[in-house]
Amino acid sequence: MKKTRFLTGITTSGTPHLGNYVGSIRPAVQASLAQGVESFYFLADYHALIKIDDPARIQRSTLEIAASWLAAGLNPEHVTFYRQSDIPEIPELTWFLTCVTGKGVLNRAHAYKAAVDKNTATGQDSDRDVTAGLFMYPVLMGADILMFNAHQVPVGRDQIQHIEMARDMAASFNHRYGEHFVPPQAQIEESVATLPGLDGRKMSKSYDNTIPLFATRNELKKLIAGIKTDSRLPGEPKSTEGSALFQIYQAFASVEETAAFAQSFADGIAWGDAKQVLFERIDQEIAPMRERYAELMANPEKIEAILMAGAAKARQVATPFMAQLRHAVGLRRLQTVSEADKAAKAKSGSNAPTFKQYREKADGLFYFKQVDTKGNVLFQSEGFATPQLASQAMRDLNQ
Repeated sequence: MKKTRFLTGITTSGTPHLGNYVGSIRPAVQASLAQGVESFYFLADYHALIKIDDPARIQRSTLEIAASWLAAGLNPEHVTFYRQSDIPEIPELTWFLTCVTGKGVLNRAHAYKAAVDKNTATGQDSDRDVTAGLFMYPVLMGADILMFNAHQVPVGRDQIQHIEMARDMAASFNHRYGEHFVPPQAQIEESVATLPGLDGRKMSKSYDNTIPLFATRNELKKLIAGIKTDSRLPGEPKSTEGSALFQIYQAFASVEETAAFAQSFADGIAWGDAKQVLFERIDQEIAPMRERYAELMANPEKIEAILMAGAAKARQVATPFMAQLRHAVGLRRLQTVSEADKAAKAKSGSNAPTFKQYREKADGLFYFKQVDTKGNVLFQSEGFATPQLASQAMRDLNQ
């Protein structure tokens, strides 16, 4: 039985914080333990170049994020864990997809539209400070996903558009060159809420309101003490609605613990005591990982070795698939030109039988058949798990 492929990545643009852990790292590690799943995790350092021009920051962030994932329990023996820039097939596929993606599609991308709207609102040229990298970001993301034919891609609701674009790119390429890509599906984790930061807004490096994931115990306590609260005094009932303190606690606690914390709000717990409860609950989960994180950060060569092994594992998939795609688009060895001529003649209406590949909705498998010029079926294949296997079987028969 073919495994479901799961793929996710984090842009290497800063130090991981509690919001990254709750929204991405923790659920990704949990997903990697599921049966029947083939997981791909990558450090999106090409994406970081779009908005970061500090080389040291990108390098440091790559180390910190890799160490965070590993400290949180990601097992590189059970998943494919790699650095995006170690897979040269990804930028090559980005170009292939660029050539089948309409500019109008990219004009509608949220990040590009937001930049244009911001410039327009301030009376600037609409494309001021908008790089081609920002404009092409969805294509690179599409290549990340389609390179490994991921079935499930966990994203926030604001990222669904990118998965839809990747599906469009897959369909456009498949229409021109045959079935090569599996349309990915967005996986929305409804139970994972956006974590608020120190000021109550979304925890984000952009707002400078984050709590670093592996802050020391003392640093963590100090940062939590600085979380914004209202002026209600000890003994006064406090509302959990809109409380950053309560929302952060809820992201780490069980249902029973959350209910007890909500009751303490109703009973008028002092803010200082509530912050102490939050600190102890977070530290309870993070402390066991903190030592492993420190050990990894002190030995970056260990992380480098893990990433290089992961890249080799990823390229076992990417390299042969890229060779297949290169052949599909016509980037072929010249000695095969006679084969191409034969195929062109068959396509133009010669009397030679032709192969047609398709997917059967009933079982989801990929098939091909040989038909004569009148449409009569001469040969019908068995079902294949992937379009690549079906295509390879057709090539073998042709040869």
